[in-house]
Amino acid sequence: MQIINIHDAKTQFSRYVDQAAAGEEITIARAGKPVARLVPLAHKPVRQLGLGKGKFTIPENFDTQNQDEILKMFESH
Repeated sequence: MQIINIHDAKTQFSRYVDQAAAGEEITIARAGKPVARLVPLAHKPVRQLGLGKGKFTIPENFDTQNQDEILKMFESH
């Protein structure tokens, strides 16, 4: 873990962000006392399409199912 002062963090920000993105943890200090940490973000897994395929069915009339009742709900206000 690297400890740097605020002035260095401001002047070399891009460099420290690159180091953090590569997995390094950097502590930022003010007057020698740690005040913040620059750490890499955890990568979110990419969603895979089609995981529900074949697990359920959608009725053929899905788009028009209960259409009259839905219209009445909107028109009643």
